Amino acid sequence: MNAVISSSHVCGEISAISSKSLAHRLLIGSAFCDKETSIRCESLNDDILATVDCLRAIGADISYAEGNFTIKPKKLNDSGTLSCNESGTTMRLLLPIVCALGGSWHFLMRGRLPERPLSPLKEELEAHGIKFERISNDDLLVSGKLQSGNYTIRADVSSQFVSGLMFALALLNGKSTLTLTGNIESEPYIDLTLDVLNSLGANITRKDNVFTVPALPLSSQVLAFVEGDWSNAAFPLCAAALGGSVKLKNLSLWSKQGDKQIIEILENFGADISVENNSISVKKGELHGIDINAENIPDLVPVIAVVASGANGTTRISGASRLRIKESDRLQTTYEMLHNLGADIEILDDGFLIHGKTKLSGGVVSSYNDHRIAMSAAVASVICENEVTVLCADATKKSYPDFWNDIEKLGFNVKLK
Repeated sequence: MNAVISSSHVCGEISAISSKSLAHRLLIGSAFCDKETSIRCESLNDDILATVDCLRAIGADISYAEGNFTIKPKKLNDSGTLSCNESGTTMRLLLPIVCALGGSWHFLMRGRLPERPLSPLKEELEAHGIKFERISNDDLLVSGKLQSGNYTIRADVSSQFVSGLMFALALLNGKSTLTLTGNIESEPYIDLTLDVLNSLGANITRKDNVFTVPALPLSSQVLAFVEGDWSNAAFPLCAAALGGSVKLKNLSLWSKQGDKQIIEILENFGADISVENNSISVKKGELHGIDINAENIPDLVPVIAVVASGANGTTRISGASRLRIKESDRLQTTYEMLHNLGADIEILDDGFLIHGKTKLSGGVVSSYNDHRIAMSAAVASVICENEVTVLCADATKKSYPDFWNDIEKLGFNVKLK
């Protein structure tokens, strides 16, 4: 499916969809609790469904109706096939977990997921007795059982490796420690995992870069709520900053999600921001270039690069080298998307140098089957003189299936072909 988009003025009010990052963690934690849990999650996507399918394969009893997940305790399996689709979070969180459960597990992967790195997680698991066998490009077999003890991992590749190990160690018998080395990137996602596990009674403590995991039985919250997703809220908010006024409901400024930093970033660009209860409003302002370190907000980089393309002066985005190992090489694909639309953008080793313009030209771009590139291209249409055509626009199903409908509510003209 392709999308042809144009927009002269962005205006309206919508609700933020449910947080994908929080939904993954609540679902996984609840699957290993002592009693039934109900999780309010008002919107789904391909990645959340991949986690649900994998948890069912592990043995969890999960149903969904009218915006609510129900997770019931059940005897867990010791072998099976986990179809992760293209969800890196699903695979990286569940890989250490099944190693803690023990047995033999196949991980099936699609898209670019087989190419995304598993090191240094793989080596740390191997050092603790786990065996890896690549059956085919998209089929990985892991076997063995982890024991409690001392674990160490570099934290500069993926926060998901750290989160997966935290879940795994919480399920083992006996106290363990997890030591992080190197520069810790995307740290808010680690904080989110810690918050979920401790809400389930894990009682994990942290001193400097060492986590102590006492391996207490997880206890159900009974009722849990998946708050609004800041990562995906960034797209309509950035569109408003470029040309219009948008109000997003269902967003918490007290969230542990790191991507709530989009509000600070847009304010620094010069957008007009206002907050009322759990609603955020953004209006177009006199935008100017800024410097942005993206170490903790890698998912925001494509869309803030779009905002920078419409801001007066020069914006430098740094700390984004890990974008090369996302659903696409996002340094390259963000560059190509914006360059093809007429932006003045230079690609750097770890980010971009962007010289803003009043208008971009528009044109045809590929999503590279990457949801964040597709949505960022749609946002760019706000400052394009001509239509923007996004090829493979259905990539948005990975995280935001209703994206095209939602932006139509905000005044975008969208034709899906």
